Amino acid sequence: MTVPDSYPGRGPYPGRDSYGGRDSASGRDSAPGRDSYPGRNTEIHDLGTHWRQLVQNWVARRNYHTVHDTVSVSLQFDLHEAGRTVTLRFMTTKKLLVAFATDGNFLRHDQLALAAAASNAWNTEQLNPMLSVWDVRGPRPCLAGVCDLPLTCRITQADFDALANDWVDRARQMFSRCHQVFKL
Repeated sequence: MTVPDSYPGRGPYPGRDSYGGRDSASGRDSAPGRDSYPGRNTEIHDLGTHWRQLVQNWVARRNYHTVHDTVSVSLQFDLHEAGRTVTLRFMTTKKLLVAFATDGNFLRHDQLALAAAASNAWNTEQLNPMLSVWDVRGPRPCLAGVCDLPLTCRITQADFDALANDWVDRARQMFSRCHQVFKL
């Protein structure tokens, strides 16, 4: 998933393209343009250089179990509705920061068509392709959510936090829907 031009905090002025709602990290109401004011959490980071720092700073404020290795940062969170754990793995390709999410549930051969239909339904409804049937380097196919950002982008910690929170919320909704509606 790439950041749309209207993503909160993308505009140069307070209020332009801003978000007025609930801050999912703190649960408090946020004022439109709140993080857009100069001097408030405005240090801009090159994603290609600082992606690991941005992820680690975000994770430090959340209650996730994390695992670090030389190429990725992985975290896990419970999906209580489905009785599963979702793993979100941040890693880079040559040009992208990729957040790969899976609930660890391998698909049987007779579930592939249903999983493809669930993926298609989710992606069409959300207007943002994210869910797919994944069979790369694994013993069996699984459902996976994939979000990405170009490594050439520049982003503040606050905007990265909001985006990462959104990715987690989408993963929760996506895997809950697949479990509840499609029995996957």
